[in-house]
Amino acid sequence: MSSPRGSAASLAPPAPQGGTSAPVGRFGALAGWAQRHRWAALVLWVAVVAAITVGSTAAGSAYKNDFSLPGTDSQAATDLFKKHGSEQAGDSVEIVFKDAAGIKSAKAGIEPILAEVKRMAGVADVRSPFSDASAVSKDGTIAYASVTLDGKTEEVPKEDVARIIDTAQSIATDHLQVEVGGEAARNAQDKAGPTAELAGIVAALVILVLLFGSLLAASLPLLTALFAVGSAIGLIALASHIFTVADFTPPILMLVGLGVGVDYALLIFYRYRHELLAGFQPAEAGRTALDSAGRTVFFAGCTVIVALLGLVALGLGSLQGIALAVAVAVLITMAASLALLPALLALFGRRIQRHVLKRQAKAAQQGKTEGNRWRAMARAVQRRPIPTLLVGVIALLALSAPALGMRLGFADSGNDPKETTSRHAYDLLAEGFGPGFNGPLIVLVKGDREAGKAVQAQLAITDGIAEASPALPSADGALSTVFVYPTTSPQDEGTVDLVHHLRDDVAPPLEHTTGAEVLVGGATAASQDVSETLADRLPLFVAVVVGVSSLLLLLVFRSIWIPVKAAILNLLSISAALGVITLVFQHGWFGAQPGPIEAFIPALIFAIVFGLSMDYEVFLVSRIHEEWTRTEDHSQSVREGLASTGKVITAAAAIMMFVFGAFVLSSDRMLQQFGLGLAVAILLDAVVIRCLIVPAVMQMLGKWAWWLPEWLARKLPKVSIERPEHS
Repeated sequence: MSSPRGSAASLAPPAPQGGTSAPVGRFGALAGWAQRHRWAALVLWVAVVAAITVGSTAAGSAYKNDFSLPGTDSQAATDLFKKHGSEQAGDSVEIVFKDAAGIKSAKAGIEPILAEVKRMAGVADVRSPFSDASAVSKDGTIAYASVTLDGKTEEVPKEDVARIIDTAQSIATDHLQVEVGGEAARNAQDKAGPTAELAGIVAALVILVLLFGSLLAASLPLLTALFAVGSAIGLIALASHIFTVADFTPPILMLVGLGVGVDYALLIFYRYRHELLAGFQPAEAGRTALDSAGRTVFFAGCTVIVALLGLVALGLGSLQGIALAVAVAVLITMAASLALLPALLALFGRRIQRHVLKRQAKAAQQGKTEGNRWRAMARAVQRRPIPTLLVGVIALLALSAPALGMRLGFADSGNDPKETTSRHAYDLLAEGFGPGFNGPLIVLVKGDREAGKAVQAQLAITDGIAEASPALPSADGALSTVFVYPTTSPQDEGTVDLVHHLRDDVAPPLEHTTGAEVLVGGATAASQDVSETLADRLPLFVAVVVGVSSLLLLLVFRSIWIPVKAAILNLLSISAALGVITLVFQHGWFGAQPGPIEAFIPALIFAIVFGLSMDYEVFLVSRIHEEWTRTEDHSQSVREGLASTGKVITAAAAIMMFVFGAFVLSSDRMLQQFGLGLAVAILLDAVVIRCLIVPAVMQMLGKWAWWLPEWLARKLPKVSIERPEHS
């Protein structure tokens, strides 16, 4: 049991000496409860995590992707497929063969294996290349067999598809190459182990040990984050049985949960350490830390959650599931920081106190004063605020420029690692049948057969189309389907232009002359529709999130310019991060496979980074505001605010940067983009913005930084993030 609080020492800036603590608020009361019931709180968390883990393991998961988007041509085409019973609506995989001596020479080995595949679980039908001349390339060296699955890709067990891959490749020889392509084959391939997660955890632990000089002190923020992430992953697996949750949600959830969890716990723990150095006993230090830094964490967590929930309004099923899942993860990490961490601090408070005081005494003997380097940097910025501001802003604008040419889309087999069978199949099909074969457009003609033939005839002579299949009637004869193979690859800008050309220029005249309805659909067109719809809705989403966050900052700091500055700078850091991922993944810098940026990435990065940026904004500016309230000296306020928070902001950012950056090691292209974007945004926000631009702007604004019109001040309610340290 911790002893009563001690007296505040002179080490506590800007607290008066020798006073007692300020009245305990709600967060301090929560910390007090966790301290008094430390073992109960810890056992409760362990029991909850264990129960969720057991439950999710027993129930399994039901992740499913939903890219439906009502109101688009591609979705209307899909609905027509289902309504009229078109056989082409089903999913399939392609078994691709290549033999330099000619595919016919391998017929004796291929046909038995296709017959075996046809009898396997998950397979509805197999079409042999030897019964379809169009499935053999013109030179006769490459052919493919279409394997129709008995359900959609997400409905067929990955194990069944994996057996198809293994069975097909069992006949491969030095002369016969066998590869399996298609979305189901992509999903069934072995994924890399949790290298990124482990690398992130190790990096976080190393940085925390360097920061605190103690393995015990370093492990507490990390342990808090792991408890929270473990709970969140189990809950989302259970929730996937009720809600639509995409199958790529768990790694994103772990990525964000681990980074945010360590970040939140670190901010509270650092304030706790500050209170110990001020002479307070562990119990009082814990309550004060929660009553101050805990409020910042609560504010930041709520901002992230509000931004994530705003993604729900974008109207895309899988994105809504990701947003809800990550919002739950942030909520749980916030709860763990506010309820579990105080219990852990109560258990190990005495040992941590001895280590902190011993390390401080050693630093004092060496003549070191904490924060001196940050004060020196603040003075340098204050001497030349305008050049510092210009250099920082110009650098961010330069990094942001490539984002103006960002193309949104979705990765396909052409973006898979070169060693995968799905990538090999993609390349072979492009080699044998042309680059557009991997992303055919499906043109639906709702009318009689003559209308279907007329549409097919016009498509066959349209620029940008390599081939148009015969019009295939549906089961009820009310619908005709034409498969259109572009001359360009699925992700090429030429294919995007072709879709617009078909919809805007080709289809309307055909509808007028035939009286039929013509729709352009298929996976490639659907990907384009989703990307363009998200791009169109993103500005409104950004405006709402920025507006709500700015309003909260206005209430907290009672200033007009603080929220304006925060909004502009946060947007700059995010746009710079998007510019970097555009250079790397769209233009192929550093050896990355060139292609579009995943359509989800800008919205997800904005929602998460904007909330995390507000975390650092509040943590830094609130300390500057405390000093300003005490001294009304704006230059000293900026220096002391940066000296008090620079170290912890940089450490927290370094941890998140390594955690997020570790996901560049992932084999998944979307996770690579997501991890790099978050890492760059956090790096720029913590180093360029918080440590250089913000001090420069605050110095230039001077006392006007805290200006609020009197009429507005009378109407606004008073909201406080930081409580007075001691009184």
